[in-house]
Amino acid sequence: MFFVDTLEFEGLGNRSYLAGGAGGAVVIDPPRDIDQVIAAAARRGVRIAYVAETHVHNDYVTGGLELARVTGATYLVPAAAHVSFARTPVADNDTVAVGEGLVLRAIATPGHTPHHTSYVLEEAGRGVAAFTGGSLLIGSVGRPDLVEPRLTEELARAQHASAHRLAAELDDEVPVLPTHGFGSFCSSSQAEGDATTIGKERATNDALTLDVDTFVARMLAGLEDVPAYYAHMGPANAAGPAPLDLTPPERADAAQIARRLAAGEWVVDLRSRVAFAEGHVAGSFNFEGEGKLATYLAWLIPWGKPVTLLAETPEQIAAAQRELARVGIDRPAAAATGEPGDWIGEGQELASFPRAVFADLAASRERGERVVVLDVRRDLERAAGHIDGSVHIPIHELHGRIGEVPEGTVWVHCAGGMRAAIAASLLDAAGRQVVAVDDGFDAATDAGLAVTRD
Repeated sequence: MFFVDTLEFEGLGNRSYLAGGAGGAVVIDPPRDIDQVIAAAARRGVRIAYVAETHVHNDYVTGGLELARVTGATYLVPAAAHVSFARTPVADNDTVAVGEGLVLRAIATPGHTPHHTSYVLEEAGRGVAAFTGGSLLIGSVGRPDLVEPRLTEELARAQHASAHRLAAELDDEVPVLPTHGFGSFCSSSQAEGDATTIGKERATNDALTLDVDTFVARMLAGLEDVPAYYAHMGPANAAGPAPLDLTPPERADAAQIARRLAAGEWVVDLRSRVAFAEGHVAGSFNFEGEGKLATYLAWLIPWGKPVTLLAETPEQIAAAQRELARVGIDRPAAAATGEPGDWIGEGQELASFPRAVFADLAASRERGERVVVLDVRRDLERAAGHIDGSVHIPIHELHGRIGEVPEGTVWVHCAGGMRAAIAASLLDAAGRQVVAVDDGFDAATDAGLAVTRD
C-alpha cells in the first residue's frame, strides 16, 4: 500500500511530496528547510531512500542535496542538468524501487527546462501518482521562458509534447501532483482548484485541448515579468546549496536600526499593513509576514542588500527567516521585536500614512482634489481594467522608478491591498505623501470610478 503526503509552501506557491510505502520513501522537490520533511517521514515511520529533483529550480533554493547528505538517501537529478555536485543521474524510463512493490519511473518531460523530468509512482506495474514538477500543472503548464530567451518558443512546444506524452502513458484516474502552480511565478498561468487528475487535465488543459501552434501563441502572449531573484536561484541550485542556518539573528536596538537605515540598508517591518500605516519607523518598508513575503521582498530588494526584520514576536521573526531562506536570503543582518515605539530613539517620532477605499478616492475626485492615482498591478491585470487617468508602475519596478511618480498626494492601489501597502511604504520612505488604498479592485467600479479595459 502506498502513501503520498503533500508539503505545501503557500508563500512561494509550491509543493513538495513524500511518497512511498513500507520499507522506504522518496521526497520530490524538497524545500530548503529540510527539517519538516524529516519530521513528515518520522510521522510515517519510513526511511527516506531517495530524494528526486524534477529540474534545477528557478524559483527557490532546494534542500535536496542537504537532505540526501543528512539521511544517506540516493539523490536523483536529471542526467542532462548541469550541476557541480555528486548525484545519481536519471534518464528517461529509469526506475528505482521505493518500498515494497513500488517503483518510481522517470519520464523525460522537457519544456519548463530542457532537462525537466517527471516521476511516476507505480504499483503492480500501474501508475498511481504522477509528480510533474513544472511540466503538467493544474489547468496549465510551467512557463518556458526561465532558461534562455532564445529557447522560449522551442521549450513551449516541448511543453505541449510533454503534456501529451503524460496523457498518453497514464490512466485518467492518476493524480497529477505538480510542484508549481499554486501562486508560483514558475506557472504560465495560475491554477484553479487544489487537485487534479490526468483525465481532468485531458479535458480542460490548454496543452491537451489546443493544437500546438494555438497553444504556444496563447501561452507566450500571457507570460509576464520574471521575478528578479530567479536569476540567482538556478546558479545556487546547480552549484549545490549550503546547509541552512536558522539560528536567531543578532538583536537590533533603536540605535542600530537607525544606523542601518542611514547606511542604506533595508529595514523590513513584518507587521500587518493596518498596523504599519498607523505607526512605523521612518524609512522602513512594509512586507507583511502573512503575505507573499519571500516572493516580493526577494523580487524588490537589491540582491545581497542587508535586511533587518521588525516584528511583534520572535516567532514571527523565525517564520520570516525560514521563508526568506527558501529564496536565498539566508541570514538577516539583525532583528527586533516588540512595538514600533521600541524601535526609535528618544525624541524621535513614528511615521504614518492614511488608508482608504476606492469610495474615498471617488469622493476626493468629486471634491476636485488633485491627486495622483498609482496602479502597481502587473501588466495583464491592468489591461483587464484600470482607472482612467491612473499612472502605472508595477510594484516590482517601483523602487527604481519612484522619481517617475508625478508630484502630489499619491493614492496607490493594487488588486486587494497587499502590494499597495508595500508600494505605500516605499513612497513614504522616499518622502512622498501617500494614501494606501486597501480595497478590492472590483470596488472601483462600484464607487463610480471610470474604469477602462484594453
